[in-house]
Parts: sequence; C-alpha cells; structure tokens
Amino acid sequence: MTIHVRPPLLETDAPSTTPFARDVIAGLSETPKTLPAKYFYDTAGSRLFEEITRLPEYYPTRTEVGILRDNAAAIAALIPRGAALVEFGAGSASKVRILLEAAPHIAAYVPVDISAEFLGDEAARLERDIPRVAVHAVAADFTQDFALPAAVHERPRVGFFPGSTIGNFNPRDARHFLRQAARILGPGAMLIIGADLIKDEATLHAAYNDAAGVTAKFNLNLLVRINRELGANFDVGAFEHQARFDHTHHRMEMHLVGRRPQQVQICGHAIDVRAGETIHTENSYKFTIGSFATLARRSNWTPSVVFTDTARLFSVHVLTRGRRRRND
Repeated sequence: MTIHVRPPLLETDAPSTTPFARDVIAGLSETPKTLPAKYFYDTAGSRLFEEITRLPEYYPTRTEVGILRDNAAAIAALIPRGAALVEFGAGSASKVRILLEAAPHIAAYVPVDISAEFLGDEAARLERDIPRVAVHAVAADFTQDFALPAAVHERPRVGFFPGSTIGNFNPRDARHFLRQAARILGPGAMLIIGADLIKDEATLHAAYNDAAGVTAKFNLNLLVRINRELGANFDVGAFEHQARFDHTHHRMEMHLVGRRPQQVQICGHAIDVRAGETIHTENSYKFTIGSFATLARRSNWTPSVVFTDTARLFSVHVLTRGRRRRND
C-alpha cells in the first residue's frame, strides 16, 4: 500500500497560516457564524461518525448498505475490467468492500480522505483482506483539486461517493464538486454516488438528534479540535448541539448554540459569542430522484441508473461521462 499526501504537510507551518485556521477564523467572523463541515473528520470525529452510522435512528448508512448489497451484481456489471475505483472521502471501507467483493475485475482502489491516520488504518485493513486489489491511498482534502496516483493513470476510472455527503454542499458547491470529480476522473469515467431523499420530518429529526447523544459529541468535537490544533479556548461545555429541518431549502441543519456569552481567542483573533447565538456547522440537503438528476446534468454528468430501497429513503445513482466533451 502507498499513501500519497497532497499537499505536503509542513511541520514548520504555523497554526495561524494553515487552511484550517483561515477557514475557522473566516467562518466565525461571518454573521451568522459558520464552520466548514469538512473539518469534523479528524481521527476522533471520524470514529464518532462511524459510531453514528450504527445508531438505530440513523437510517442512511444501513439503507445505503442494503441498496449496495441488493444491487451489487448489477453495479459490478457496469464497472470496466481493470478499473481503478476512486473513493472521495473514504472514511470506513465498509461500503467499498461490497463493490470490491462483487467486482473482482477491479484492479486498484484509491481512497481519498482528509484524515491521514484514519485513512491509513482503513486502507491497511482493506489491503490485508483483499490482497488482489492494489491500494493507493491519497491523504488530501477531496473538496480541493488533487492528482490521482500515477499507477492508475492508464486505467478506466470509477468514482465512488457514498453516504449523503453530496448533501453537505450547498447547490453551487455541489455542482463545483461534481465538475471537479469529472475532471479528476477524466473522460469516459463513471461515478457511483449516494443521495439522501426527502422524507417525513420526524425520521429526519431523529436521525440527527439521536437519544444516545453521539451526534452531539460529533458536532462538539469540532470545537475540541479547534482548541487542540489552533490553541483556541472555546468553553466547549457552554455549547449545545441543535439540529433542525429547513423547509425552504429541503435540508437538515446542524448548529452549535452558545448557552452563555464568551470571548474566544484563536490565533490572535478575538471572537465574541453571544448567549443564544449559533454556529452553523453542517447542512444535509435532501433530494428527489428528479432533482438529483438535474444536479448531475448541470455538472458534466449523465444520469444512467438509479437504485433505491423499497421505502425510498435513500438512492444510489450511477452517472457517466462521455469520452469527448468540449471545454474539458
């Protein structure tokens, strides 16, 4: 297994000059305050999210896994022989294992994730369990442009973006990500992508406000990470998790709500948080089959096949890209 780190991580970089610091300070200086959801996934955050996926209230993971298992043979038949499977935001390898086991003709797997430690652990386990697949892990922010390893340049490429992560982007950023994925994967590529579907509000509310409080810990861990990595002094106990549905935008929103006023120091910047003020940490947009197909078409992809569960809670789409397009 090889792990490619892009861009290089420099130990001499001061915390205040990192993209993490710049994004945090910029977001907390906005009105209303925001923090980028991609920073949830340090090692602790990645493990908390894996715990969330096993909660009884959290339907997306088990539903998508069921869809992939039920349709593994059909999906595998669409994947070219000798293909490289590129997973954006790899995290746990549980879902990709379904495809790798159903499609023995996949030759290489390229997991891409921002959490290098978590990525390395998962990639090593996968390489041990399925040795016929060459694993080329890339430690990178998959929302930014990155280069695929040279070892897969000549192979057909299939992107894999499971979960409901596409819903974490606002519509403009979702189009940007899908167009970027098209450029990275190249002409003739295929993309297998999960999208959560619009459903009753009670089901959504339970999924993001679990009784065990794991989602709350996941949300609050972002402040813990900021304190640890940027030397900030958030009083984490003075915040509470809140998740609510926005009917106008068809999205679940996650917030951190300040229970009392505090001034936070981050890399020389003073950030005031009022009692009752929220920090908006994540959106999770919900789609119809038609609205997701429209998003794909506007982003240099052609909808090919869609799979859903019988209750139509979740969807897995197969998108294709022509071999020749103008302005590629």
